[in-house]
Amino acid sequence: MTSQRSFADLYALAINQGTQGLSVAGGDDPEVMKAIVAALRDGLVGRVAVTGNAQVIKESLPEDLLAKTEIIEATGAVECATLAVEAVRTGNAGILMKGHVDSTSYLRAIVNRDTGIRAGGVLSNVTIAEMPSYPKFLAATDNGIIPAPTLAQKRQIILNTAPLFRGLGVDCVKVAALAATEKVTVGNPATEDAARLATESSEGEFPGFIIEGPFGYDVAVSKAAAKAKKLSASQVAGEADLLLFPTIDAANAVAKSWKFHGQAQTGSIVLGAQVPVLLNSRSDSVERRINALLLALAVSNGEKP
Repeated sequence: MTSQRSFADLYALAINQGTQGLSVAGGDDPEVMKAIVAALRDGLVGRVAVTGNAQVIKESLPEDLLAKTEIIEATGAVECATLAVEAVRTGNAGILMKGHVDSTSYLRAIVNRDTGIRAGGVLSNVTIAEMPSYPKFLAATDNGIIPAPTLAQKRQIILNTAPLFRGLGVDCVKVAALAATEKVTVGNPATEDAARLATESSEGEFPGFIIEGPFGYDVAVSKAAAKAKKLSASQVAGEADLLLFPTIDAANAVAKSWKFHGQAQTGSIVLGAQVPVLLNSRSDSVERRINALLLALAVSNGEKP
């Protein structure tokens, strides 16, 4: 499969190909409903189940799309999220999208032991960016779920991305384990964990991935910086696909800086559940919601045998 390097590439593959069902938690918002209409109009999904105020949702839908939409009456964020997750559990949808509900209610519904859709491992968030300053997609993780991942969690965070990158056509994912320095320092978990992951990768413990580090951000994305620091022989430096951050604060700040300072188009997705999960901000534009949906479709393709 050819590597996809832009959201336009992903859109071209997905348009009018949609058979997946989409479940949306909280449709009582104009931007959410615009995204639903766009997804159905463009054939990115075949049908939608959406929870919330049924009357408001119905009034937001063109009449010709009503037959493709199941409107589920729900009051409040908890009920909206719970019923949207239930639509996934019952097989009515293969992708879950956050609409106009708060993240806490949404994530609690996903991880609920009795009624949720957790797959048993670690849930992690990844943001994919398309930027003029970088020749391919660049991903940051974890920027939305785990505050300070342990070494074991970092292993799973990396592995969670495998179906996404397969769906993007990346055969060998180049992972830069980031820290503030390239020197391994005792007592600095970011550098120690990065070095351990790099060793495990070299021993073949991460098929489909090459993990190196510790790297500063500059080394991960710039061949010139790598050369200046005598790391030109690296397989990852200057051309990383995935940046593994030591904390949620660092990852979140960098991913947001891409949007505001890097002229980036972005999409975010939660991995590690039974289906792809979209964790959009309630303020996200229709474009970012569609970008996230395109990533979810890539994950679904990457999970196919």
